[in-house]
Amino acid sequence: MNGNRAWLDKDFYKVLGVSEKATADEIKRAFRKLAQKYHPDRNPGDKAAEDRMKEISEASDVLSEPKKRAEYDQIRQMAKSGFGAGGFGGPGGGPFGGNVRVEGFDGDLGDLLGGLFGNMGNARGGRARPPRRGDDLETAVEISFEDAIEGATIPIKLTRDAPCSSCNGSGAEPGTPVETCPACGGSGSVADSQGLFSFVRTCDRCGGQGRLVSTPCKTCRGSGVQRRKEELKVRIPAGVKDGARIRVAGRGGTSGAGAPPGDLYVRVRVAPHPMFGRSGDDLTITLPVTFSEAALGAQVKVPTLDEPVTVKIPAGTQHGKVLRVKGRGAPRRKGSGKGDLLATVNVVVPDKLSKQERELLQKFEEAHRGDPRSHLGV
Repeated sequence: MNGNRAWLDKDFYKVLGVSEKATADEIKRAFRKLAQKYHPDRNPGDKAAEDRMKEISEASDVLSEPKKRAEYDQIRQMAKSGFGAGGFGGPGGGPFGGNVRVEGFDGDLGDLLGGLFGNMGNARGGRARPPRRGDDLETAVEISFEDAIEGATIPIKLTRDAPCSSCNGSGAEPGTPVETCPACGGSGSVADSQGLFSFVRTCDRCGGQGRLVSTPCKTCRGSGVQRRKEELKVRIPAGVKDGARIRVAGRGGTSGAGAPPGDLYVRVRVAPHPMFGRSGDDLTITLPVTFSEAALGAQVKVPTLDEPVTVKIPAGTQHGKVLRVKGRGAPRRKGSGKGDLLATVNVVVPDKLSKQERELLQKFEEAHRGDPRSHLGV
């Protein structure tokens, strides 16, 4: 049911001047007749006519739509049965704190009315509202490039609200019982019968916890919570990337006795490597080669995170060309295997030349008549 609360206060049939059994055609004719009379074009500057036209349009919009009309009729029928429109001024949409259920209806009245009165109550058949979950915590760690690739288990120190070490979070002094609340039977809520409806409220005796502690824990004074420093060991998976956020379930804060803890999130910072970079699952490296190696071709050794590998430099390799070494990258988080190592060729030009080197290069220049700038037209 997707109606709205204002429907309880309005008689749309009366607005249009039709009976509750009026047909769709009768409703349409009534709307047209009234619209001709109160339309703003016929009543310029008349505020009363403008407001009247809004009422007529709203009534027609509801009664002309079969689904809306059925919901409207159902709401009016419930109101006539004692479900007063003016009695829902309390928090959560009800005079009894908002927790409402209908006798014989095993569900939430908010579901029954489809949000008609807002958040009308969280009690479902008298079940207790669960304790508030503890806060999530976040911390940051920095790991080496190698640990990010291979994975590692690292210690993390943090201060958090944790279950009391003496009572293990129960709030009761060790050796003393924790009893089920006799007033609510452990549900944390009690129902006040009001004829057709029952209004469910938090149990006054246990405060909604559904349990009673006769002797509070001396360490935490019955709260079940203790502020303390801890050191955890967190597993960093192989192939983790810089900025990754790792969830450690149940190691966040706790809010009280019987309350589930939140989670801990570890933000990973990966220290840069002096030689390697990273692009997704691939590692990158700059590979210096001589002019002659690039021109003539060569077999050169390239370092990896494991042992070096030999890479073929094809004859005529240009500066900036990327050579791919399969399977020498980072572990893939999705799927099996590893990424690749991408080696970018950097042709190194000597800073200084000997007399013999200069003469040889001049002879090469004379023999090589190609112009690399011919396509520039200069």
